[in-house]
Amino acid sequence: MFNIILFGPPGSGKGTQSEKLISKYGLKHLSTGDLLRSEIAGQTPLGMAVKSLMAEGKLVPDEIVIEMINSALDNNTHVNGFLFDGFPRTTAQAEALDKLLSQKGTQIALVLALQVSQEELIKRLLNRGRTSDRVDDVSEDVIAARIAEYEKKTSAVAEHYKKYGKVEYVQGEGSIDDIFSLLCKGIDEKNVA
Repeated sequence: MFNIILFGPPGSGKGTQSEKLISKYGLKHLSTGDLLRSEIAGQTPLGMAVKSLMAEGKLVPDEIVIEMINSALDNNTHVNGFLFDGFPRTTAQAEALDKLLSQKGTQIALVLALQVSQEELIKRLLNRGRTSDRVDDVSEDVIAARIAEYEKKTSAVAEHYKKYGKVEYVQGEGSIDDIFSLLCKGIDEKNVA
């Protein structure tokens, strides 16, 4: 089993590339946002706890997110591995994820970090804002703040995995297929596939 974390700022193409990687390598997509919504929709005890926290405007504690990931791992033992998207976002979350995976006899094999210039990200997100209902994609100031927040939060997580030689920076500008080829090259060179 191999597990990958895909990093990238808003507008970097994570969603598009995730789908392609999942298909090629037989991975299970693990998005904490999707897990939260699924628990809420299923009206599980965990989902009800999460729903009440979110209704109060509170962040979901790391312990609950890790518990949801644990459940997803246990319910998907047939997959080749997992592609983590949106998690971990802090060093504490990375350490908790590493501990959980170690208990399952596996680990994060590779962190793929898409790199895209701020100018290109703003251009992509403004274009997306014209064709979607996303209110966070229509203002350059809001977009710039989101990118800055992403950089601030995820740089510590990248540093955590750099200590283990697991971070691969990938140029996220160019054609979808060219970027996908670069991501696959990073995976194949780590011999995780």
